[in-house]
Amino acid sequence: MPHQFTVSLDYTARALPGWFLFNTWLQRALGDDIHLEVFDDPVVQSQAVREGRIDFYYANPYDATNLIRNEGFLAVAAPRARFDEALIAVRADSPVDRVEELLPGLRVSATRDQDVRRMCMILLEPADLHGRNVTITTRESYVLVAKALLQAEADVGFFLEATFGELSNLVKSALRPLIRSRISTIRHVLLVSPKFASQVAPLQARLEAMAGEERGKNVLDSLGFEGWEGLEQEDVEFMIDLMDTLIEKVA
Repeated sequence: MPHQFTVSLDYTARALPGWFLFNTWLQRALGDDIHLEVFDDPVVQSQAVREGRIDFYYANPYDATNLIRNEGFLAVAAPRARFDEALIAVRADSPVDRVEELLPGLRVSATRDQDVRRMCMILLEPADLHGRNVTITTRESYVLVAKALLQAEADVGFFLEATFGELSNLVKSALRPLIRSRISTIRHVLLVSPKFASQVAPLQARLEAMAGEERGKNVLDSLGFEGWEGLEQEDVEFMIDLMDTLIEKVA
């Protein structure tokens, strides 16, 4: 039976071909049978992890924190010079030019990505907005977050900055970024399950060498990555501590 690899649900369908290419590269690098499992439901994805069916996971910071702490997953690497930043957008024709102009009763469209929600809620603090005076409607994808804005069903949308950039030019032209985070610490992480602990070091070495190989460079280009960098335990612990701080600040 092949091992299972999955990716964070915050990636759009446009990014999936690159992950299929990466899965093929991963199989060759490890000399093992690995299947890319694409989920569209976070509950089903979490259940697969709890049941021990996921061996490799490219996880967002919030999920990575839970997987490392509660499921014993190990951090291997993260994309080089690529950090997760949040972005709050409005419609292009919105009269709002600054966060401070937003008012209580604000209608927010957001996905389930908790790290993005928390960063965006902190970005709203200059307007004295918080969980008790805004209404957040959950959408299943960032495309639907954008759609809600375009259809005037929301006043602002919470986005992962990289995913906002993946929206079509037509959609982006009808939206306007209002504010972006610049934390430069939180990032998606490639994890392996505890049973692959012995593979962490060799896999790190292969990932770090990808950019210097023709086939590996092509895969990286398809993902929009410059390359991978191996992670030390202290790097991961620092990110987890920061995630805890974000949770406490928003709570």
